[in-house]
Amino acid sequence: MSPIVADAVFWIAVVACAVAQVAITRSVFVARQPELPAGARVAPARRPAELAWALLPALAVAGVLALTWRTMHPVTDASAPTVAEVRA
Repeated sequence: MSPIVADAVFWIAVVACAVAQVAITRSVFVARQPELPAGARVAPARRPAELAWALLPALAVAGVLALTWRTMHPVTDASAPTVAEVRA
């Protein structure tokens, strides 16, 4: 695969992940408690836990994307000899 196509696929994946994460996070903030009959017992809302379960996977995906980018574009050491210099 050419580097241009690989970069295009990578950035499409980044945008798709970002859109999905925004939708997931928005659903956590917009979620409402259901209407319950008077006197019904319900566990208290656990918004911090819901938010954590929405954001922790986002951080994991961001880490995977960062590692993927670093693998696709390795940093070259200027002091290291090139293949042509080693063969000469």
